[in-house]
Amino acid sequence: MNLAHWLARQAQIDPDRPALFLGRDCVADYGTFWSDARAVAGWLAAQGVRPGDRVAIYMKNVPDYLTVFYGIWTAGAAVVPINAKLHGREAAFIVANSGASHVFASSELDQALAGIDASVPITTVPSSAFEIQRRHSPLAEIAARSPDDLAWLFYTSGTTGKPKGVMMTHRMLTSMSLCYQMDVDQVTGDDATLYAAPMSHGAGIYNMLHVRVGARHVCPPSGGFEPAEIFDLAAHFGNTHLFAAPTMVKRMTDAARAGGCKGEGLRTIVYAGGPMYNADIIDAVDHFGPLFVQIYGQGECPMGITALSRADVADRSHPTWAARLLSVGRAQSAVEVAIGTAEATVLPLGEHGEIMVRGDTVMPGYWQNDTATTRTIVNGWLMTGDMGFMDADGYVTLQDRSKDMIITGGSNVYPREVEEVLLTDPDVHEVSVVGKPHPEWGEEVVAFIVGPFDPAKLDRICLDNIARFKRPKSYIAIDELPKNNYGKVLKTELRALLSE
Repeated sequence: MNLAHWLARQAQIDPDRPALFLGRDCVADYGTFWSDARAVAGWLAAQGVRPGDRVAIYMKNVPDYLTVFYGIWTAGAAVVPINAKLHGREAAFIVANSGASHVFASSELDQALAGIDASVPITTVPSSAFEIQRRHSPLAEIAARSPDDLAWLFYTSGTTGKPKGVMMTHRMLTSMSLCYQMDVDQVTGDDATLYAAPMSHGAGIYNMLHVRVGARHVCPPSGGFEPAEIFDLAAHFGNTHLFAAPTMVKRMTDAARAGGCKGEGLRTIVYAGGPMYNADIIDAVDHFGPLFVQIYGQGECPMGITALSRADVADRSHPTWAARLLSVGRAQSAVEVAIGTAEATVLPLGEHGEIMVRGDTVMPGYWQNDTATTRTIVNGWLMTGDMGFMDADGYVTLQDRSKDMIITGGSNVYPREVEEVLLTDPDVHEVSVVGKPHPEWGEEVVAFIVGPFDPAKLDRICLDNIARFKRPKSYIAIDELPKNNYGKVLKTELRALLSE
């Protein structure tokens, strides 16, 4: 089934329901949203775009993003969302690698694509050309798509090389959306979803389930993440959901405390995309209340591996609440999750290994990259590259990426464990632990720290809480941790700093 049917059905049920907002201003109801998407689909078909083609979106967070998105799906093509923060050369690589037949680009970004093949047309949004497309004769029918047809071609962040295109099918995105309602949060037509993180990624991939129930879609006028703006819009709309990286949650907590705001109107904040340290989420729950749900996923299994419920995140009464809060929760409904060896042999509960997942939310493979697919899908399991363990109650604790694990003197050190301990010092604002080559021990543990710190005090904290061999051999002050466009710390850059 083509997921564009979800928008068509909602427009049929309640065409006058407010749909798309720029700030507080409603720019389209569901009837208009659907008619504009059909018109864009009609224009694309007239240009020769056929089912199975790829169409790229290189746009900032604006309401027309969703108009274009559903226009592409209605025409039967696959969406190729490109993060608006990427450099033009990076965007051009994705356009070329995906074989996109057309690109929609924000007016500030179209010049960045000067290097793409001249045969690939670009529509600037907004523009007079786009307004003509919006008035085009609508496509008569939604293009038929099977569940296993490509819907969304997602490019990984590429921190260790060229990004790979993850093939997301209509089945995968349907499964992910239904699991959200089952395992993450119940969304209704009275809710609003706020796009403060890039719509090309975690924030935008949740749009479908909000479309299906007729919720409101709100794009901040700033086009990005500004805590004061989020608090203002949430208070205005009420019942507001948003997706946020852990670093965004921390910034929101700090900003709310500084401004005397309690987050009125916020109903749910789903966080993922990097390690959420216990100190930070405890602080956030103490200030905002039980708003938070954690999910764990990858592009290869979008938002759909595990979930840590609102109750688990807020609970402080269970005997093992701290350990559960450190976990990423339990398997979502449409997948199996296990811990295994590199050969995908399932290990007993409690043993450490690689987190593996299989089910309807898992990708069929990478776009035109059989080698990477074979390396990642082993005996039917998606090998996540994340190391961890599962307890007897099914809670999965993610320790680190396999490539980030430090081996010192033959013993494994998981950086996150050390980071959690260091963050119990209130003077440590942020920390990232990496391994530094050592001639005798193989590697030694090094901590990069944001904020004033006393090395002797940190040594005492470590020795009181973890094994001596896990204690950092040096602490390095840094003004800010290097991060990619999604808020993930770039440990590769920290290792490069050490080598220099």
